[in-house]
Amino acid sequence: MKRLSETGKAYLADVVCHGAWGFSFLFTRIALDRTEVFTLLSHRFLLAFALLHLFPGQLRAMKASRKQKILLLLLGLAQPVLYYIGEEYGILHATTGFSGVMIAMIPIVSILAATLILKECATVGQYVFSTISVCGVIGLGLLSGSSGRLDWTGVGALTVAVCAGVCYSLLSRSLSREATSFTRTYAMIGSGAAAFTILAILVNRGDVSAYVRPLASWRYDLSVAFLSVLCTVICFFLSGYALTRLPVARETAFANLTTAVSVFAGVVFLREPFSWATLGFCGMILLGVWGVQHAARGRGNRE
Repeated sequence: MKRLSETGKAYLADVVCHGAWGFSFLFTRIALDRTEVFTLLSHRFLLAFALLHLFPGQLRAMKASRKQKILLLLLGLAQPVLYYIGEEYGILHATTGFSGVMIAMIPIVSILAATLILKECATVGQYVFSTISVCGVIGLGLLSGSSGRLDWTGVGALTVAVCAGVCYSLLSRSLSREATSFTRTYAMIGSGAAAFTILAILVNRGDVSAYVRPLASWRYDLSVAFLSVLCTVICFFLSGYALTRLPVARETAFANLTTAVSVFAGVVFLREPFSWATLGFCGMILLGVWGVQHAARGRGNRE
């Protein structure tokens, strides 16, 4: 059997990563029946942070200069702290359609930022196929309706989420030559565990019983385990691994795959409505992801 190339391994890492994140919406919905957002995020990231300490060899191997520590701190602040806060408050204060459109803009904005800051020039084809993928996400958002309301709080929060997502891609890519994927994952999960636990304490007003009460439900515990082990520890590591080996344009193209997988999960497990239009928009997302990788063969893409 032919072994995968480094690029092939990065593609596989991205597919597994964004596929799992697509299912995360399903488990998050189950968990949020028992508690509020920040308590769930605190449980998720605390468990994930504890699991990282099962690898003492990796922990001892982590070394970073003062500059690298600052960049790792900024990386953790961008993703998951600012991104999750911006996304959650954005969805709360904006229509679902507008939220989907804003989040779908992360790959395109990341390509532009990588061109200007990292000098990773994308091809015209990559911009075209990224736009096709974004249009697929927009279409799915329109099909789901426009529940919710739109105000400037939502616009600002979603803008924060987009900027945080872009900063994560740029920082992780720029740190890839100096810090291992495990080191970057440790910084991100540690930042999330600290920030979300503080926020959960504030939301629960110091009530310990309210904080631990959801853990009495096995459905909640199973959801937290899935979100911690797969969607946080493994997926953050895989995302960092992919960004080590792929330019930002090619790695972020997989982001909208999460939307297509979440639609599939909703149809199969929650019996949500499905139509030929849904299939068509999912097809546009997949075409866009494939096209960005294929267009990378064009002149001007810097591997």
